[in-house]
Amino acid sequence: MASLAPSSEPFAAPEERRSHPRVEVALPAFIHVGEERHPVQLLDLSHGGAKLRGARVFPSGTKVKLDCGTLGRAAVVRWQTGECMGICFDGELSEREVSVQVQRSKALAAWMKARECGTAKA
Repeated sequence: MASLAPSSEPFAAPEERRSHPRVEVALPAFIHVGEERHPVQLLDLSHGGAKLRGARVFPSGTKVKLDCGTLGRAAVVRWQTGECMGICFDGELSEREVSVQVQRSKALAAWMKARECGTAKA
């Protein structure tokens, strides 16, 4: 969990304030807000949260659930700028959960590349 102690760098970039490193991924997902389901793209992931891109705007503090196929996790929207938003998970992901999503992202990227080249079979 992140420290609440004041930083010597009060205006440090978000990357410098994170307690967990982020890993780039590219996976389709959904955000559930109440009974509504909205498509998003999972852009990066850490044990504590994720960066998403989607067309809908949700105020900071909105409770959501991320659904990424093999991963479902309750979270809270922490920030949103344009189409991108950052969410903080209610409970941290394990190393295995992060690793599974990274591997899914790599497999999807390889499949899409093969498909573009015409070598993938339907």
